[in-house]
Amino acid sequence: MAGFINYVTESYNELKNHVTWTPWSEAQRLTLVVIVFSVIFSLAIWGVDTVFSNLIEYYFTLVKS
Repeated sequence: MAGFINYVTESYNELKNHVTWTPWSEAQRLTLVVIVFSVIFSLAIWGVDTVFSNLIEYYFTLVKS
């Protein structure tokens, strides 16, 4: 148990004194970039999925006839 407490104490000390944190404004800006990229990427995947789905449906209607 002492090893775990020592680990937590050292980890806290490392995070508090030795880690350089990104400024809040930059973190907000980068978060917005990630959100925008995620939305654009998901729309692109949705579009490709819709096109392929329609192509497959069209193919099977041709084969079925």
